[in-house]
Amino acid sequence: MKMIEKLPATTFAAISREMFMTGLSRRAFALGTAATLLGTTQITISSAQTLPKIRVGSLTLPVFAPIIVNIMKAQKFDTKNGFEAEVQTYPSFSAYYAGLATGEIDTLIGGPTYFQKLRLEGVPLRIVATGATLADLVIITKDPAIKSLADLKGKQLAADMGSGQFQILSIYAKSKGIDLTKDMTLVNANFAVARAQLAAARVDAAMIIEPIATMMIKEDPSLKIIFNADGAWKEMAGVTGWELVYAMREDSIKKNANAPMQFVAALGDVTKYLQADPDGADKIAVETVKLPPGILKEAVHAKRWVFDARPAWDAAEKKSIWDTFERAVAAGFHPKLPDDAIIYAP
Repeated sequence: MKMIEKLPATTFAAISREMFMTGLSRRAFALGTAATLLGTTQITISSAQTLPKIRVGSLTLPVFAPIIVNIMKAQKFDTKNGFEAEVQTYPSFSAYYAGLATGEIDTLIGGPTYFQKLRLEGVPLRIVATGATLADLVIITKDPAIKSLADLKGKQLAADMGSGQFQILSIYAKSKGIDLTKDMTLVNANFAVARAQLAAARVDAAMIIEPIATMMIKEDPSLKIIFNADGAWKEMAGVTGWELVYAMREDSIKKNANAPMQFVAALGDVTKYLQADPDGADKIAVETVKLPPGILKEAVHAKRWVFDARPAWDAAEKKSIWDTFERAVAAGFHPKLPDDAIIYAP
């Protein structure tokens, strides 16, 4: 202050004014920056809030439904494609499908023949995309004498008889002259119980899906796969069969006409991600559905866990899905074909 006091009065006044203006400018800058940041935050929040929501059904089990939507959310493929996936998790398959039937959710992944049943019962759904190929469906045994489906005649098979997978197995078996209900003893069991039945040697074989099959083989290397539905279906039908496809409610589509295209695009991103980074997908499965590390990756590399989302309205996919409907009717699972509108078209 002594140095300043010795300066001329005019100089001192100029310096004081400059100091004052500098302080004012700094305060203004700080306030302006804060306002700008607040505005940016508000815009970001507002943008997120304006994204339409698609309610997606999921399961507590370590199967396709939760793994796919968990990858979608973790990698933000939903928001990338203009929507927010709102996940609704169910403890059982019955509650899961009921959620779609009642309109509690907009979409989920399920068996094409089960969607055929729901459509015939009046549930307003439309299939929008393919999902899992039949490579996921296998029969496992530890009996070295059993080498094919035909070798199960007179044996005990644990299988979920109410599932779409059982319908697929039955359709193929009939094409080979095998009647599952007459030629072998069926033990009705969901996939987890079928696994336990085989481990306890209460049955000769079990119908299983991935990634449960890979976990079983890891635990007991003496187990072997004697039937894979993917190769069997291609042999019978000449086309790729779909174990699981995605259906969306018609009223959901009416509310958001872009929902099918946006959702299919996000599923396509999941398909690419699984192919490009199975390690990353495996990590997500470990963290979300508590799969043991390496199981999903191994199933993907073994080509038994194949997710391939394509628009259901594409000619090849539509033909394949419709072929499955026709075979389900011929096998007696459903009284008639559904109407053409069951497969969505933009």
